[in-house]
Amino acid sequence: ILTPVCLTHLLCRIKEFSEWAQCLVLDLVSKYVPSDSNEIFDVMNLLEDRLQHANGAVVLATTKVFLHMTLSMNDVHQQVYERIKAPLLTLVSSGSPEQSYAVLSHLHLLVVRAPYLFSSDYKHFYCQYNEPSYVKKLKLDMLTAVANESNTYEIVTELCEYVANVDVPIARESVRAVGKIALQQYDVNAIVDRLLQFLEMEKDYVTAETLVLVKDLLRKYPQWSQDCIAVVGNISSKNVQELKAKAALIWMLGEYSQDMLDAPYILESLIDNWDDEHSAEVRLHLLTAVVKCFFRRPPETQKALGAALAAGLADSHQDVHDRALFYYRLLQYDVSAAERVVNPPKQAVSVFADYQSSEIKDRIFDEFNSLSVVYQKPSYMFTDKEHRGAFELSEEIGSLSVGTESMDIAIPAQRVEANDNDLLLSTSEKEESRVPSNNGSAYNAPSVSLATLDTQSELISPLSSLPSYAPNPTLVIDDLLGLDLPSSSAPAPARSPSPPPLKLNAKATMDPSTFQRKWGQLPLSLSKECSINPQGVAALTTPQVLLRHMQSHSIHCIASGGKSPHYKFFFFAQDTEEPVSYYLMECIINTSSAKAQLKIKADDKNTSAAFSTLFQSALSKFGMS
Repeated sequence: ILTPVCLTHLLCRIKEFSEWAQCLVLDLVSKYVPSDSNEIFDVMNLLEDRLQHANGAVVLATTKVFLHMTLSMNDVHQQVYERIKAPLLTLVSSGSPEQSYAVLSHLHLLVVRAPYLFSSDYKHFYCQYNEPSYVKKLKLDMLTAVANESNTYEIVTELCEYVANVDVPIARESVRAVGKIALQQYDVNAIVDRLLQFLEMEKDYVTAETLVLVKDLLRKYPQWSQDCIAVVGNISSKNVQELKAKAALIWMLGEYSQDMLDAPYILESLIDNWDDEHSAEVRLHLLTAVVKCFFRRPPETQKALGAALAAGLADSHQDVHDRALFYYRLLQYDVSAAERVVNPPKQAVSVFADYQSSEIKDRIFDEFNSLSVVYQKPSYMFTDKEHRGAFELSEEIGSLSVGTESMDIAIPAQRVEANDNDLLLSTSEKEESRVPSNNGSAYNAPSVSLATLDTQSELISPLSSLPSYAPNPTLVIDDLLGLDLPSSSAPAPARSPSPPPLKLNAKATMDPSTFQRKWGQLPLSLSKECSINPQGVAALTTPQVLLRHMQSHSIHCIASGGKSPHYKFFFFAQDTEEPVSYYLMECIINTSSAKAQLKIKADDKNTSAAFSTLFQSALSKFGMS
């Protein structure tokens, strides 16, 4: 326990210590609880000259003492901000880029907590041409934080200069910074004009970032729709390739279709290229936009809506398929009700969600002068195992270390049990060749034809509370959409014969070195996501439980690791048919989301889907017995 006498003795002699020792003493002082305000002032007076020290670590450690000791004294705390501002700004401009970044990170934390105190110092955060990109990006964040009514014009003018920068990432960040300032200001006239000028720069990346921001601006300031749509309407959809930008453009085409003369025809051209659009997010936006456009301009959108619903119902992505089915049944039930659901009157968005809660920000402030400020996350998020993410994987599976089998469980196949550090260390393992599955979909849902829609309505209808009935070709909505539905009594199309079921060898064996070699040589055959039933999630208390279950289905585990809620397994299996084929699988399970990420490599790529089906069937039975 640090006593007042010991504290005074240390602070009076702190100049005699080395810089390293001074930091240790100051860290100790920051944990000391003064008895009264007089003692606080005594400590601050003794440490006043440490704020002028040439070493940045000493200055930051002293700053922490001043801030933490005055937390309960509001007026004094504000004066401390004013006192520490000059030394920190001096460190930013006089040190190396690495030191500047560390000090800027701490300044950013203070700016977020008290932006009005730094609003007059915004020019210190202007970017220099020779600064590294990471320093420039942090300065852009600080310019966004200090912007207010008095300095917005100057800051936005400076940011517009960066938009024309040859450094593309900084140009993108500058556009986003202008948009953030617009979303937090009351008078946005000049800012909106600047944003719309970005759309005329004819730079693809600037146009893409600006479209995303214009969408958010229209959500908050719908009164600007006429000016924004007049400029957005001149942008060719063929020149917008980035996913978020394309989704934003499609949203505006649907939301403001009555103001954009070519909206139905642009949407129709996008629907014609449905199969070439690999993003499920864009296809979902396209479905919603064409339905909204139909409510406002039905004659011009009839053909496009029919084509969009037909394409959506045949889509292999489960979310796209379900939304198309939802819209179709909703329109079939009541067009007026569908309009109230899909396109209701909207209120302007007042505040956009912050990615960090105030509790997290306070926790970071408590850990001032540490890596928590640089990482912008509390220390427990990057130190404790349970907050390290799923795993921290090495680049190669060769990092697997082989251990002895557990004595309480007998599994014929060789396997390895290891902890997070020596086995399954990250979910971001890079594949040399990625094979997209189902247009990038994580699902493999069967396509549903309109002719057989009535046979599945009880199983997958999102509107189970509505009366269900078979589609009638004489319904007005079916004729209006131009779907040309056949009679419900028409026979279903004949299905092609299914391939023979895959049979696995229950006694298959493989040593870890062989698994490692084959995993490195074979290309990725299949990658997908599947769900785990609630019983399986409850049963997965340790990796061994799942190992026993999969072993009973002739699927063996070579390595396993992790703990709740993240588990990772490497499985293998062997086909009984000649020629013998091996199947290797990486399975990452997140019990909190009840999802499993599967990556399959196989000697025979043509049977990978069959093995995936067999594995998912076995996984769906886990925990049921």
